[in-house]
Amino acid sequence: MADNSVLISTSGRSCLADSSIFDPKVGETSKENLFIGSASNIEEEMPQVETRMIMVQEAGKQEELIKALEEMQKSYARMESVDELESLDSPEFENVFVVPDFQDSVFNNLHKADCRIIGPPVLLSCAQKGLPLPFSCRPLYCTSMMNLVLCFTGFRKKEELVRLVTLVHHMGGVIRKDFNSKVTHLVANCTEGEKFRVAVSLGTPIVKPEWIYKAWERRDEQDFCAAADDFRNEFKVPPFQDCILSFLGFSDEERTNMEEMTEMQGGNHLPVGDERCTHLIVEENTVKELPFEPSKKLYVVKQEWFWGSIQMDARAGETMYFYHKANTPELKKSVSLLSLNTPNSNRKRRRLKETLAQLSRETDMSPFPPRKRPSAEHSLSIGSLLDISNTPESSINCGDTPKSCTKSSKNSTPVPSKQSARWQVAKELYQTESNYVNILATVIQLFQVPLEEEGQRGGPILAPEEIKTIFGSIPDIFDVHTKIKSKDLVKTYPPFVNFFEMSKETIIKCEKQKPRFHAFLKINQAKPECGRQSLVELLIRPVQRLPSVALLLNDLKKHTADENPDKSTLEKAIGSLKEVMTHINEDKRKTEAQKQIFDVVYEVDGCPANLLSSHRSLVQRVETISLGEYPCDRGEQVTLFLFNDCLEIARKRHKVIGTFKSPPGHTRPPASLKHIHLMPLSQIKKVLDIRETEDCHNAFALLVRPPTEQANVLLSFQMTSDDLPKENWLKMLCRHVANTICKADAENLMYTADPESFEVNTKDMDSTLSRASRAIKKTSKKVTRAFSFSKTPRRALRLALMPAHSSSEGRSSPSTDKHTLSRLSSTSSLAGVPSPSLVSLPSFFERRSHTLSRSTTHLI
Repeated sequence: MADNSVLISTSGRSCLADSSIFDPKVGETSKENLFIGSASNIEEEMPQVETRMIMVQEAGKQEELIKALEEMQKSYARMESVDELESLDSPEFENVFVVPDFQDSVFNNLHKADCRIIGPPVLLSCAQKGLPLPFSCRPLYCTSMMNLVLCFTGFRKKEELVRLVTLVHHMGGVIRKDFNSKVTHLVANCTEGEKFRVAVSLGTPIVKPEWIYKAWERRDEQDFCAAADDFRNEFKVPPFQDCILSFLGFSDEERTNMEEMTEMQGGNHLPVGDERCTHLIVEENTVKELPFEPSKKLYVVKQEWFWGSIQMDARAGETMYFYHKANTPELKKSVSLLSLNTPNSNRKRRRLKETLAQLSRETDMSPFPPRKRPSAEHSLSIGSLLDISNTPESSINCGDTPKSCTKSSKNSTPVPSKQSARWQVAKELYQTESNYVNILATVIQLFQVPLEEEGQRGGPILAPEEIKTIFGSIPDIFDVHTKIKSKDLVKTYPPFVNFFEMSKETIIKCEKQKPRFHAFLKINQAKPECGRQSLVELLIRPVQRLPSVALLLNDLKKHTADENPDKSTLEKAIGSLKEVMTHINEDKRKTEAQKQIFDVVYEVDGCPANLLSSHRSLVQRVETISLGEYPCDRGEQVTLFLFNDCLEIARKRHKVIGTFKSPPGHTRPPASLKHIHLMPLSQIKKVLDIRETEDCHNAFALLVRPPTEQANVLLSFQMTSDDLPKENWLKMLCRHVANTICKADAENLMYTADPESFEVNTKDMDSTLSRASRAIKKTSKKVTRAFSFSKTPRRALRLALMPAHSSSEGRSSPSTDKHTLSRLSSTSSLAGVPSPSLVSLPSFFERRSHTLSRSTTHLI
């Protein structure tokens, strides 16, 4: 390695030649010489030196490298052996050697001679981006680790460490012996030590040594960066690497779950008491004493250490989570209000009795904690509701003044002889409201705020969209109940109640897919503020709160006398609350209807955009099989979506080979149906109920008159689902058709007919021969379309055939026939095929004018 003076002179020439970039280490180790060199540059101008590229061995034979040199306008020379090195040395040029292999003898000789060496990827990258060649005092093969500062820990073999350091230098990285804030990555061979602890606290990425080896394998890839998150995350050090865990005090289900999480996070697990274990995870709420004396090497920690390590995505320090054995367990003095609503147990019943006994000993003058909240319009006055003197029972038992106020004692708290039912209901209303506000505050402070914080260790636990979906309008609801804004109930509650199921599904999905979020929930659930309740159990409280308040207000009204001034206030409050709940139910119904329409749009490929409408709602979905040639081929599976004003017809989507793949992150399944037609219900003139015969089962037909057609179109289907009877489906369809065309007699729209009259039959629809015939027909159509040079659209073919059909009845002119023949001449053999959309209705409609024709004439 050259001394400082040599490095300074070389760097000075390179700076003048091609504005190269200095290595940080060189700048740190030669500050004084840089200052002297810069001063000498001011006094004396140095001669211009040209950079010349020396293509070593195979590098001179690669055309892309030669082309890159021509683009950079660099002179170059070829060198086959080290013997030519002396002949290439010239004071007019600064030679930069391009070596394709950094492991052969030529590279070692050039490196010993202190030559400036780069790899082919550096040259190609600079030519592509239009940048000057970077300068480095060490050989530089590629720039995949440029601007990265690495530190190593846990390596005991010097040969391995030297190999890793050399590869990092070849890829443009910088090494630091001591860990500081400038280090960007820590390469760890273990999960212990001071460097590891500092990296965890600073949030520095911790990776395995394989990260460097794999990056070196991809050294020839252009635009590859070893610091990319997708590549780096494959080699991150898992939280439980080199850890063997055992679990004590957990149920079988919890222990199995934690063992699976241990394996997912790079650790192993063994039974309790095994000497090979490094950590013993203890459930501190159930374990009062360890079954054995732990060794000094065994970490005995609480379960919070386990979940905290997963949440941080790194092994947490054990000192903060040591388990301490309790010799004399003491009862907790404070009782969580949330625990009062958990499942019944003897312990919780005892706490409930103690809480109620403490509340009963409070004075009548201040029955609740001194907490004042402003009241708004239609809100209840707590002072008037809790005034015992206004109740009939209190006036009989206590007279004008409560007995508890007439007697006072220094050593005892006055207790009223009897509390009225109205007072008990008011007290319950206040307690539940205070409890509810505390729950909302817990959800916001313990769950929402930490998830929204920036700079989380290991990156954000959840995406902002997921956080918004889970919590919704919880802060607004909390603000309403804190300030008693009754008018804002209708604004805050409907969005949360309507999308609570979506919030619940998001929590369940994220908990399964994201271990860090699962650990985050476990840590908070164990805290006393949550009362050992899950986030879903806490978020359901707003859904249950308004009905609970309505019941309490009705109960309070029942125990309030008619002459009490609070009677009218209670009635107004109950009325306002009913309006809010009615609005919530109606809004929820509309939201669910809109969601169903969106599901149809996502399921049907090519669904028209005008299907989405605020006044439209999905009524019924029916699975059928087409029995005619319209709207699709006979035997195809057709799905009918009945809306309140239209009918969406879609067929089952055929399997297509070689379709485009979905974009990354697209999780919605592909559309299973293909759009055929969106029909307004006003176009349906008759609903035909086909009688049941041996050859026809569950069949029905629709007589349709599209506005673009001059004749009726018959659509026939067979129902395949037994969930909905055919009679109910047809009545439902007729009712909505009648509502659309503003007619009261929906029964007259349905007509019962024989299958022979319409040539409708369901025989052999599911036979093997029928399925094979349909498959051959589809294949022939595809082949015909593929080899057809003049593809006639169905719409053009239909218009071309319409004059021919009318001329057969004597209504077409000679000019029309001539024009028809000219149009049919381009259709080749397709001209002889009748239009599938124009179904010739049987003479049944013309002969029996007193039945069907008379009823349909005014509709057509």
